[in-house]
Amino acid sequence: MKISIKNMVCNRCILAVESIFDELKIEVDQISLGEVETKDEISNKELEMLNLKLKSTGFEILEDSSKKQIGKIKTLMIQKISEEDLGDDFILSEFLSSELHRDYSSISKLFSQNENVTLEQYFILQKIEKVKELLLYKEFNLTEISQKLGYKSVQHLSNQFKKITGFSPTQFLNSKEKKRIALDKV
Repeated sequence: MKISIKNMVCNRCILAVESIFDELKIEVDQISLGEVETKDEISNKELEMLNLKLKSTGFEILEDSSKKQIGKIKTLMIQKISEEDLGDDFILSEFLSSELHRDYSSISKLFSQNENVTLEQYFILQKIEKVKELLLYKEFNLTEISQKLGYKSVQHLSNQFKKITGFSPTQFLNSKEKKRIALDKV
């Protein structure tokens, strides 16, 4: 039985979800970001219990097909950004169409209607949160971060960062409140 799960965005999420399935003694055949395949069908009662446990840790079972699709879209974008290997020639529309085997206009329409933000805006918000994370780690300078996240220049990254956050990257680092948003909450 395939179960789509909302807010699974990293390997730690996989471990957390796997732990919940183990705790409920539901045998898992395969687990990946956003999806778990159980060995057997599970009862409605087990499904309710599972959803309660998942919700208590920030996850949720997706039942509606459009919600499943949106969950998959978000997971793909978050994964792509977390790889920190976006070339400056990366094209979001081509990436999503290729991964989902669907026309980009239908993907974009579905996402915008359900999320009240365009795919491009969501992708930028995700990238900005990743920039914040990388800035705080202080492993890379701004030039390296801009290259990792597919910006054409440091100036482009800085302008977009300031437009979204109200701060330049340097001001962000020097501020007392370094607010970040969890990627699954963007």
